[in-house]
Amino acid sequence: MHFSISGIDIAPYIPFTVALVVSFFSSMGGVSGAFLLLPFQVSILGFDSPSVSPTNLVYNIVAIPSGVYRYIREGRMAWPLAIIITVGTLPGVFIGALIRVRYLPDPGNFKMFVGCVLLYIGIRLFRSLFENKGVNAEKAKELEKRFNKRADEIRKGIITASDLKAEIRTINYSLTKYTYSFYGETFSFNAAWLILLTFVVGIVGGTYGIGGGAIIAPFLVAFFGLPIYTIAGAALLGTFVTSIAGVVFYTIMAPYYSHTGLAISPDWLLGGLFGAGGFVGMYFGARVQKYIPAKIIKILLGLAISFLSIKYIVGWLTG
Repeated sequence: MHFSISGIDIAPYIPFTVALVVSFFSSMGGVSGAFLLLPFQVSILGFDSPSVSPTNLVYNIVAIPSGVYRYIREGRMAWPLAIIITVGTLPGVFIGALIRVRYLPDPGNFKMFVGCVLLYIGIRLFRSLFENKGVNAEKAKELEKRFNKRADEIRKGIITASDLKAEIRTINYSLTKYTYSFYGETFSFNAAWLILLTFVVGIVGGTYGIGGGAIIAPFLVAFFGLPIYTIAGAALLGTFVTSIAGVVFYTIMAPYYSHTGLAISPDWLLGGLFGAGGFVGMYFGARVQKYIPAKIIKILLGLAISFLSIKYIVGWLTG
């Protein structure tokens, strides 16, 4: 099958299947998987024009709703956290889109910078598996032990899934502090600091079409000490909203840069096929997340982040 905008020829089932597998595992950590699909499109499919960024965002738009639905249905959507992520990320997405088109059609140096940042986050995420620093981190460890024990009892048939009732409840929400409870533990963090962080993440996400969740989710776990079970839904929802904004912005910009000969508009058909696979994968990933030990989810998330960072760094050194 030929995709005219991306200029590639590929069987339709390949992007569908790749996205399904990637999204199933990534959605457990609050990540859409777009950051893994981007190098697949660039390195494997040969789709390396600026159009690949909004195409990746189309994938997010189609795929994420199923995962978000599952987290909302189970009461594991931290709405204020989702709002903070969205408000902080949106302006950065617009800036990132402009940077991608105007200054980084071949963003080698910036990839090196992003690779180093992601590598540092990945290292911090792995370190969090073996140390408890900060009040939130200590509470998260205790919560995860109890939560995983109950999930194990469900797998063994000792109790039913309905017995594992754990919903996120907001206790306090302001511009400076957000406090919520989950499964008997209370967590809080500085909302203003997170907004600043998400603004920077939005720039990176808008530039590369990864939505930002690939950075936000591990950062919330590694630096803020929040349990993975409480941040996944919010990270995905924030990525969904900012992806819509990114696609719209890229589409509006495209006519103004037609003289450059660069493909800027998204490849809707290719993005839709990736998204369809992601829609299925995310639904089941979000559904089984609570039955997977938090340590395994963190390891998967850390490996994915490290893979991306090393790819960027090696690409800069050899390119």
